[in-house]
Amino acid sequence: MQKTMENSIALVTGASRGIGRAAAIALAGAGAHVICVARTVGGLEETDDEIQKIGGTATLVPMNLRDFDAIDRLGASIHERWGRLDALFANAGVLGMLTPLPHLEPKVWQEVIDVNLTANWRLIRSLDPLFRLSDAARVLFVTSGAARKHIPYWGAYALSKSALEILALTYAAECEQTPIRVNLINPGPMRTLMRQKAMPGEDPAYLVKPEDMAFKVVEMLSPAYDKNETIINFQK
Repeated sequence: MQKTMENSIALVTGASRGIGRAAAIALAGAGAHVICVARTVGGLEETDDEIQKIGGTATLVPMNLRDFDAIDRLGASIHERWGRLDALFANAGVLGMLTPLPHLEPKVWQEVIDVNLTANWRLIRSLDPLFRLSDAARVLFVTSGAARKHIPYWGAYALSKSALEILALTYAAECEQTPIRVNLINPGPMRTLMRQKAMPGEDPAYLVKPEDMAFKVVEMLSPAYDKNETIINFQK
């Protein structure tokens, strides 16, 4: 892999498995030092093992994104250690429960909104000063086709992704006159645990693997990528 992100500092949320893990490994392979954030220590360590195998480096941050104060502390720690942040892949998300809206438990609703929406706003709030200290910061959020559909039982997840798109595109517009570029990617149906939970009867053998999308994440987080305020559908 070309070292398109040599000497970059990149942060990946949800880096312990699936798309986040694949992206973290690919970013390390492209030369970035990757700050891997996830709740599961064991999963983070497995990601780090793979990064070390390819000669990359990572910093592991076991953290629940619902701990919003911890997100603020993370920004402060990155500033103290590196003085900037060059890339953010805001990948972490939860499905919640597929159920009619009147049956959705408030605690499930709140978790979906906290992780899929509010945590991403808190990341912007905490990390924006670090992006502005980079020569060419790149920010990439993960959306879903559900954001633009009205699918029965998918209410909480779809709403959270629709609101995330507005959040990301608004931030992109606010960054238009800066070196920061902000975009969204829709992975489409992919071989992940979230997809398995949503579609338990589906044969995963026919789905795209997260590793197959990792190159696109690296491309969109590289300094040379100059698009802004776009939503890229990985599987067209």
